[in-house]
Amino acid sequence: MFRRTYLALTAAALMAGPALADNHGKMDIVDTAVKADGFETLVAAVQAAGLAETLKGEGPFTVFAPTDEAFAALPEGTVEELLKPENKDQLTAILTYHVVPGKVMSGDLTNNMMAATVEGSEVTIMTEGGVTVDGANVVQADIEASNGVIHVIDGVIMPE
Repeated sequence: MFRRTYLALTAAALMAGPALADNHGKMDIVDTAVKADGFETLVAAVQAAGLAETLKGEGPFTVFAPTDEAFAALPEGTVEELLKPENKDQLTAILTYHVVPGKVMSGDLTNNMMAATVEGSEVTIMTEGGVTVDGANVVQADIEASNGVIHVIDGVIMPE
């Protein structure tokens, strides 16, 4: 359940980036993502994985939210395969890999920092020459929600 919560947070965060400027801090991570443009794929994935209610929970959560463009850059057919009911466990693992327990703001980051994800693995955060998470660039940081923070990324990161 913890894994599903982080996955839902990740999806919500992806959808929330642009919309947060108007309502940041007032809506939870999922609602923020739903209201934002550019996170339709993430929201669909969070719903398919059954993580939306978890990510609407108390938190706090830090979500590294990929944009629709990030999902579109995956090999053709990948998203469609992951959204199939029989691949729910794999989808959940990927989504929860984008979620870190707690509220981690950009000012809390250090170069070569390792952060444990809800999925159970760690992501590597680099801060030299721009912030990256497992090689994906953070394109919008510190979008605050009522139950955490969203950092928009330009790639979908995968657990090993």
